[in-house]
Amino acid sequence: MCPATVLSGERWKLGQLRPGDTVRFTPVDVTGEPRPEIADGGVLARDGDVTYRRSGDDNLLVEFGPMQLDLALRMRVHALMEAVTAAAPPGVTDLTPGIRSLQIRTDPATLPQAGLLAAVREIVSALPPTDELVVPSRTVHLPLSWDDPATREAIARYMAGVRDDAPWCPWNIEFIRRINGLDSVEDVYRTVFDAEYLVLGLGDVYLGAPVATPLDPRHRLVTTKYNPARTWTAENSVGIGGAYLCVYGMEGPGGYQFVGRTTQVWSGWQQRGAFEPGSPWLLRFFDRIRWYPVTADELLDLRADIVSGRFVPRIEEGTFSLASYQDFLSEHADAVAEFRTRQQKAFTAERDAWEAAGEFARAEAATAPAAAPAEVSVPPGGRLIEAEFAASVWQLNVRPGDEVASGQPLLALEAMKMESRVHAPMAGVVTEILARPGDQVEAGTALLVLAPAAPAAN
Repeated sequence: MCPATVLSGERWKLGQLRPGDTVRFTPVDVTGEPRPEIADGGVLARDGDVTYRRSGDDNLLVEFGPMQLDLALRMRVHALMEAVTAAAPPGVTDLTPGIRSLQIRTDPATLPQAGLLAAVREIVSALPPTDELVVPSRTVHLPLSWDDPATREAIARYMAGVRDDAPWCPWNIEFIRRINGLDSVEDVYRTVFDAEYLVLGLGDVYLGAPVATPLDPRHRLVTTKYNPARTWTAENSVGIGGAYLCVYGMEGPGGYQFVGRTTQVWSGWQQRGAFEPGSPWLLRFFDRIRWYPVTADELLDLRADIVSGRFVPRIEEGTFSLASYQDFLSEHADAVAEFRTRQQKAFTAERDAWEAAGEFARAEAATAPAAAPAEVSVPPGGRLIEAEFAASVWQLNVRPGDEVASGQPLLALEAMKMESRVHAPMAGVVTEILARPGDQVEAGTALLVLAPAAPAAN
């Protein structure tokens, strides 16, 4: 959560900061002049269900409708993005669409925020009626290795280093079945492969990662995300978080519940075959993803072939009409309502089971830093190894009595979904370990005691 931002003309001051300095924030207006402290939610204007919010002095956030998944709102965002692009107001430098919002970046020296606001409000007022919107929509057929070994490895690493008692462990697919009220994991399988996923965003969880949702609400599986998050996810793993599906654009951390793995969706080094020249993105806004099953070994071959240009997914051109989609929803309204009722009942039952099992109390307790020992004894010539930042202990690589070389990994910390190794600053012997995997530590928390290595015998 970012409740405030530094005025663009004042950011040079951030470069003067150094450890030990203190910072005091002063409220100012977009000109930099001091102003009274106000709490207005950042709202600059409202026109009907459209809200305009300040985002610093160099961005304007345009929000449509209530905070919910609604394809009509996403299409209005897309229509606004295209209209702003066509109008090309001088000073606009970037457009970032979300599910129900568009962030517009401006150069305040060329187009101040007030001028941008006036221009965008005029553009919004001229947008066509929502039910008349039609957008290009390709159908892209992609391979999916169901319950791929790479996803199993990520779960195993999570259980070994983060927590092994999470409700979604040891198998995410079983968790998805349970929380959605499905009868079997085969039902999860059929739901995913029967679904047509509409790409609503690109760049979620790095690079060209699509965030997509099934067009048919009866295929819209919902889940919670990992808490705490994974520190490792294989490139192009496919997962579900909330009501959205995502393909991880690169190896890294993550929190979506796995269903499998697919081929690359991003090619930053060279574009050929499936990737259009000059564009590292495989997918576009409003593409429809259809999965077809492949084995893990077949996927490895396809992953090599898409990079070389030998494999090009089958793509069918088409359009997406909001009016036609709304007719589909009306036709199947009763079946959709029945599905959602069953799904919500299962979701509520899962949440109640978590509460009964102490899951929420465990999460609250995990946020409290582990108490440091009252007294730590460091032998002469030894070293006390301390945490350099707030984190959780992810992995221990040594035991008391172990001899270690200078630079050898002692343990690993995890913070902000990233692993950080703590190395021995000298050769020595581990005499005491003061932290355990899963402990929450702060900067300066004692982790481990090293004694100097015994002198070599003559």
